[in-house]
Amino acid sequence: MTALEPGLAQPDLPGPAASVPSVLPVRDLVPPALRAWWAYAGFYPGRDLHTLFTENALRHPDRPAVIDDDGEATYADLAARVSRLAGAFKTAGIRPGETIAVQLPNGWRPVAVDLAAAAVGAIVLAYPVGRGRRDTLALLARSRAAAAVVPHRHGDVAPADVLRTLRRDLPHLRMVIASGSGAPDSLEDLVDSGPPLARGEPVDPAAPARILVSSGSEAAPKMIVYSHDALAGGRGAFIGALHARPTPMRNFFMVPLASSFGSSGSAVTVARFGGALIVCSRFEAGRALAAIDAHRPHLVFGVPTMFAMMLDHPMIDRVDMSSLHAVVAGGSRVDPATVQACRQAFGCGFVNCYGSADGVNCTTDPGCPPAEVHSAVGRPNPAVAAIRVVGEDGRDVPVDGVGEIWGLGPMSPLCYVDADFDDRYRTGGGWVRTGDLGRVDRDGFLHVVGRRNEIVIRGGRNISPVEVELLLAQHPAVRQVACVGVPDRIMGERLAACVATKDGAAAPALGELTAYLADAHGLEPVKFPESLHILDELPLSAAGKIDKRWLREQLTGSGPR
Repeated sequence: MTALEPGLAQPDLPGPAASVPSVLPVRDLVPPALRAWWAYAGFYPGRDLHTLFTENALRHPDRPAVIDDDGEATYADLAARVSRLAGAFKTAGIRPGETIAVQLPNGWRPVAVDLAAAAVGAIVLAYPVGRGRRDTLALLARSRAAAAVVPHRHGDVAPADVLRTLRRDLPHLRMVIASGSGAPDSLEDLVDSGPPLARGEPVDPAAPARILVSSGSEAAPKMIVYSHDALAGGRGAFIGALHARPTPMRNFFMVPLASSFGSSGSAVTVARFGGALIVCSRFEAGRALAAIDAHRPHLVFGVPTMFAMMLDHPMIDRVDMSSLHAVVAGGSRVDPATVQACRQAFGCGFVNCYGSADGVNCTTDPGCPPAEVHSAVGRPNPAVAAIRVVGEDGRDVPVDGVGEIWGLGPMSPLCYVDADFDDRYRTGGGWVRTGDLGRVDRDGFLHVVGRRNEIVIRGGRNISPVEVELLLAQHPAVRQVACVGVPDRIMGERLAACVATKDGAAAPALGELTAYLADAHGLEPVKFPESLHILDELPLSAAGKIDKRWLREQLTGSGPR
C-alpha cells in the first residue's frame, strides 16, 4: 500500500531509502543521568503514548475519548481506528524514527494519527490548518517528512494539491493521505478498513514522538523534538496539577491540537490520563460556549483573545458553567480586568500560563488575585520545568533581578530539528534559553517583563516580524521596511509595517503588499501586516539599525511629545 494521493506518485524518482536518509537524526541534549533521575523519581510513566492509550482503552472502553463536531468517539471506537491506521502506516513501510506531517482541523482524526504514529514509532509533525505553501515546504523538507496527512480541501485551498506542487522539493515524501476525499486510501477509508496492527515491538518511551513548531523570533519556524516521556510525563504534570478532581478529566481545547498549547490533547488528556478531549473544528465564540453548555468540561484551554470574544458574546449569560474548575489562558499577557470578567462570567478560576514550545512552562494558581495573575505567571513546578533567571555573565541574578529565563525539567525536549538552534538556545547542561526577560520575586513567583527577541503575538499566534520583513524587502517598491507589534484589545497585538519606498516608486497600498506576500511567497494571511505606514526614511539607532522602539512609540502615541 502506498496510499498516495493521485498525481503525487512519481515512480521514476528513486525512493528516499535508496538515496537520502529519511530517519530524522535526533540527539538528547539533557544529560543521561538527569533523565534517569527523573524516571527514578516517578516523573515519567515509563511507557510510550500508544501503550498508555491502550491501557486506558482496556480499562474503560465505553468512556468518551474525543467529543467533536462528529459526535462522541469512545475509547473502544478510537482504539479500533488507531489500530487500523497504524497497520496502514506499517504496511506502507513507515519506519520508527520517520516523520509523519499532520495538518488537520481539531477532531478525532488528528488524535488517531498521533496515536497510530506512536504505535509504529514514528514522529508526528503537527502544524495548524492555514499554514501556507512557504511554511509547508520548510517544515516538511527540514523534518524529512516521509508521510503527510492533510485535508482534501479546506476552504478554497486543497492542501493535497499544494503538496503536489511541492513534490520535487520534498525527496523524502512518499505517502500522502487526504482526509475527506471519499477516495480509496483516504484517511476515513484507512481507519474503517485498514489492516489492524499486529502486535509489534514496544517503543522506547525516551524515543522521539512529536515535533512542536514555534515561529518565535526567527525568520524560519523552529521545530522542537519531544520524547514520549517529555509529553506524557512533563507536560502531563502541567495538566495534572490543574485538574485536582477525583473524576476523569474533561478538557476543552479551543486552540488547535496542532499547536504547542494543544499538544496536551492527545498525549496528555487521552493517552496519559484517559480523559475526555472536547474540541471544535474551528473556533467561534458561540460554538465554544455551546460546547461548554453541552459537554461539561472541567478545564478550558484558549488564548486571551478567545476568552475576550466569548465575554462579548450575547450567549454567555445563558450557558451552564457549573462544571468548570478553571479557564486556562496562554500565548500572551492578560490584563486584570479580563481576568476578573472571566471569573465572574465563567464562575471559576483563571489560570495564566506562561510557556513555549521550546520547553518552558509556569502557571498561576486558579485562585490568584487578578493583579497577581497579570503581573506574575506563577511558581515553577519542578515536575514540569525548573526555572532560572540568568544574567549576561551566565550566572543567576539575585531575587527581583532581571535576566533571561532559562528552563530545564522533565518536559524538556530532546533537541531542535536544526542543530543551529541547539547552539543558539540550549546550554551544555540541557537548559533552554527562552530569549524572554524575567525576574523571580521574594515569594518565588516568576514575572515575565519583556522579550529579548521580539515577536508579535496576535490572538495567541506567534508572528516573526523578521520573516515578514525579509519578504516585504523583496517588493520592487520597498527600500526600507520594519514590522512592529502594536497593542490591540481583542487580538493582543497586531502587526504594523513601516515602509520607505525607492526613489521614483509609487507608495504601495496595504492590499498590494499583502497580495504580494500571498502570491509571490505563499505567506499565510495570519502573518500579514494589518496596517501600513509610509515614511520618507526609517529612523536608525546609534548602532545603525532601524529603531523599532521609536517606531512603536510613534504608532502607539507613547513617545515624547
